[in-house]
Amino acid sequence: MQSITFISTVHKQIGKCSADELCEILEKITPEVVFLEALEDTYSKYQQHTFSNYGVFHEKLEIRALQKYSRIHQFEYVPVLGKGLPNSFEEKSNLVCQNIHFQKMIDNFNSQARMQGFDFLNSEVSIKLNEEMRIYENSILMDNELIQTFNNDIDKYENSMLSNIYSFCMNTKFRNAVFMCGVAHRQSIIDKIETYKSKTNLDFNWEIYGH
Repeated sequence: MQSITFISTVHKQIGKCSADELCEILEKITPEVVFLEALEDTYSKYQQHTFSNYGVFHEKLEIRALQKYSRIHQFEYVPVLGKGLPNSFEEKSNLVCQNIHFQKMIDNFNSQARMQGFDFLNSEVSIKLNEEMRIYENSILMDNELIQTFNNDIDKYENSMLSNIYSFCMNTKFRNAVFMCGVAHRQSIIDKIETYKSKTNLDFNWEIYGH
């Protein structure tokens, strides 16, 4: 049976959350297909050329890990974003990140990620901390209509990624795949995976890394 492992990540290296650590995880799973929260032009043909010919690594942590993995294994890289993050994401961030307590919550989350790496990102603790930050964000915005706009936009953003993954799976056979996505989406993606399982007839298995 085809299998997809969902891995929560961060987009920039931070302590133990490094390209080397992520590459080690990929080597254990040995995916033939890699779905990534990225746009088509995130890893351009020119960047692929400069890596292949000159060993120039990408800034994005996940792509840097894939470049390292590509030295050992062949795989198909599939960016699953049609559009970037919605404008409401930046609007919300600009408002909530001015709050001192919220900044401390982010610092605490990043500190644990730095020390514990992907084990932390793919844990129940990270889900709990993200949920606490989300609740506090809502209290800062005080029922501002931006909350609803943001929630709707992120819902579409996540559904688009999963829809693109399922469309790919309808036409392509593989044994193992991974889907790497930012940790802030972890619980929501897990919930959506369960919904998609019940709505589609595709015969493949989802594995949640860290569960």
